[in-house]
Amino acid sequence: MTTNNNTPMDKNAFASPAEVKWCPGCGDYAVMASTRAAMANRGVPRDEVAIVSGIGCSSRFPYYMETYGFHTIHGRAAAIASGLKVGNPALDVWVISGDGDSTAIGGNHFIHAVRRNINLNYVLINNKIYGLTKGQYSPTSELGQLTKTTPYGVVDYPMQPLKVAMGLGGTFIARSADKDIKLSEEILTRGANHNGFSLCEIYSNCVIFNEGATDHLSGKDKAEYSVVCRHGEKLIFGKDKQLCIVQDGIRLKAAKVSDVSESDIVVHDERNAELAYLLSAMNNADGQPVAFGVLYCDPDKKSYDDMVYEQVNDVKAKKSGESLDDLLSSGNTWTVSSTICTSTGCKTM
Repeated sequence: MTTNNNTPMDKNAFASPAEVKWCPGCGDYAVMASTRAAMANRGVPRDEVAIVSGIGCSSRFPYYMETYGFHTIHGRAAAIASGLKVGNPALDVWVISGDGDSTAIGGNHFIHAVRRNINLNYVLINNKIYGLTKGQYSPTSELGQLTKTTPYGVVDYPMQPLKVAMGLGGTFIARSADKDIKLSEEILTRGANHNGFSLCEIYSNCVIFNEGATDHLSGKDKAEYSVVCRHGEKLIFGKDKQLCIVQDGIRLKAAKVSDVSESDIVVHDERNAELAYLLSAMNNADGQPVAFGVLYCDPDKKSYDDMVYEQVNDVKAKKSGESLDDLLSSGNTWTVSSTICTSTGCKTM
């Protein structure tokens, strides 16, 4: 278990001298600023922090952070980070991965990292496109989206990573957008302090291949298209706070505040998994706002790495004093003998 008894640091201490090679205007710059701030808030010394990435634009992250880093292979960041965390549980391990890296080739590893509740800080930077390989559609691209490989529009239904994670029993689920640096810093800090798998999805603008795809969620009109979830507060949104979320049977829907009673407005409860699942599924295509903030947090579920070491220590305690020879000679054993015959006679070995 990674503890947090450290003093907050200067976020600039996490900036490496390496030249940042993202395109000018890329949303990843803002995500990096939020991540540095969150690491500074957490206060873990830089030599106790490791960033693991796969392949993609966002996966150049380790070069730009003054911590340990591992730029790995396509889609395998979650698997490598899992081994790193279990092998050295004292490390503060972060995974930085894009939508393609996480949900396409890396989807299987992503699924099992969430399911196992390994104590990783997973930052999924979602620009809804393949950037490094020049504009192909990704599993999170929108239906009908025009890309280099879908000139007539995407006909795949988009994957919703937070919805998937909730279905897997994820214990910390949150979302933000690149330009909302303060909210991103907030959810990343909380996620890093969570003992278990924390998933923070951050929408990022790809200025070259998917320019403006999430502007409505991060620009001046974001209040009309998104709702920020805060524990214990009513789900109200809109420029004039004129809209809200109410329950409609087993679903959620947007409504005008003036059309419902105050008691009908849903109050966010980040410990309610069923509510979080419904929030994770809301999207603009269905006429609903996108949910930002911490959607779900379960601080009580044990992490995989904690359980591994509890098991190891328990077995060691029960088997204390036994040597390898004791182990090899325990239980049902037998001796294999053979007879070797030469011109001088036979000998049993």
